[in-house]
Amino acid sequence: MSIKVLVAGLGNMGRSHALAYHNDPAFEIIGLVNRSKVDLPAELQGYPLLTDYAAALAALKPDLVCVATYSDSHADYACAAMAAGADVFVEKPLATTVADARRVQAMAVETGRKVVVGYILRHHPSWIRLIAEARALGGPYVFRLNLNQQSSGPTWEVHKALMQTTPPIVDCGVHYVDVMCQITDAAPVEVRGMGLRLSNEIAQDMYNYGHFQVIFADGSLGWYEAGWGPMMSDTAFFVKDVVSPNGAVSIRMPDSARSDDIDTHTKTSLLRVHKVATGDTDISMADEPGHQELCDREAAYVARAIHENLDLTRHMNDAVQSLAICLAADESVRSGQPVKLGA
Repeated sequence: MSIKVLVAGLGNMGRSHALAYHNDPAFEIIGLVNRSKVDLPAELQGYPLLTDYAAALAALKPDLVCVATYSDSHADYACAAMAAGADVFVEKPLATTVADARRVQAMAVETGRKVVVGYILRHHPSWIRLIAEARALGGPYVFRLNLNQQSSGPTWEVHKALMQTTPPIVDCGVHYVDVMCQITDAAPVEVRGMGLRLSNEIAQDMYNYGHFQVIFADGSLGWYEAGWGPMMSDTAFFVKDVVSPNGAVSIRMPDSARSDDIDTHTKTSLLRVHKVATGDTDISMADEPGHQELCDREAAYVARAIHENLDLTRHMNDAVQSLAICLAADESVRSGQPVKLGA
């Protein structure tokens, strides 16, 4: 029996998820929700389009709700869906506060509903391979990760809208902190962050450039940097390195890669494994999936989680932990002080 799905939010990610459901026979789209008028691809134009989420939830009674709205509504929308008897796919970040993330987690336990968080890199063969190769090297590790975007025009408008609630180091950072945590397995103990407002087009209390360092219990050190806007440099905008005493694993991009291209967020060109004892091995990733295919893989995982009753406890714990680290980084930026974790 197909899973009846309601998609809330039709920005870049919402449209991609809706297309994945449209093309997968495991799903049946019963409605789309967006608060404002939106241009949709031809494949999605035949579905009911509503503007009120609560009314759509009550009227359509979906089996699954895909929450791809702005971050500040993720927790409320996810909890409302579960209260209505639906499973949930929610885009990252899970929430904008740790308390809200734990509220979603508690609601999932209370209702027995499935909640899958949109960590797209968990379905990406290059990142799966990077994690495996890094773990094989052994720690402690140095993680050097960034994703700066020289955005302009429509992309800058999207970024400004996101920054009404969420700074770049949180919005994208949860992906890369999740990668760090999968590699080291050690608990995070301290976060140190810095940030700067580089545009008068965003709120006085928001910053569009930031970076942070996270210290893990095994001695591993992580660095993450993210900046958005037309002023950002596109030099060294994509750094993805994991270093250990025994070598390093790096993702390398071609010179033609553009920092604000949505495929650049996930697509890789080459995986280089450097071992102290044996030197370099280059692994081509030329035939890897693009952005839409990764969304298709996420949809397939959601269907499997529902049909096979997968235990998502670790998945939810990881989502809450990666968010907690990034929010601690934001707190450190704003306070100018390191933030202890796990005390």
